[in-house]
Amino acid sequence: MSESSMRAVGWARSIPAASEVRAARQWAREHLDSLGWTATAPETVDAVLLTVSELVTNAQKHARSSAQLVLVWDNRCLHVCVHDSSTSLPAPRSPSTERTSGRGMFLVDALADEWEAHPCTDGKTVIACFRPPGGTGSDGGSGEGTG
Repeated sequence: MSESSMRAVGWARSIPAASEVRAARQWAREHLDSLGWTATAPETVDAVLLTVSELVTNAQKHARSSAQLVLVWDNRCLHVCVHDSSTSLPAPRSPSTERTSGRGMFLVDALADEWEAHPCTDGKTVIACFRPPGGTGSDGGSGEGTG
């Protein structure tokens, strides 16, 4: 494989606005398990699943829309992407004892290695990236393009 090419694996699912966030977490866990992460990087799995919960909840609660959840593993980083129909970009807010909500992006900011939000013509996409400890998370991609 040449250095300019990239091998990646990905999964996508639509999460209807009326569905439970738990279904999104379970779906994501199945794919993390297929990468071997539940055994090799359980702390990262927990961080990814909490991020999925927060981003899908934000789509359902604040955008009042379905969430398009996409997971992409490119042998370096797991990209957790959630698209919704709101054009309002998220920003982390400091926790407050006076508010009962509003900590979701603060958590994502603390859990993900990095995250970003992109406006789209039909809403926005929030992408959080996670690198497992040791730099690889599956047998199929360790070391390619490095070195």
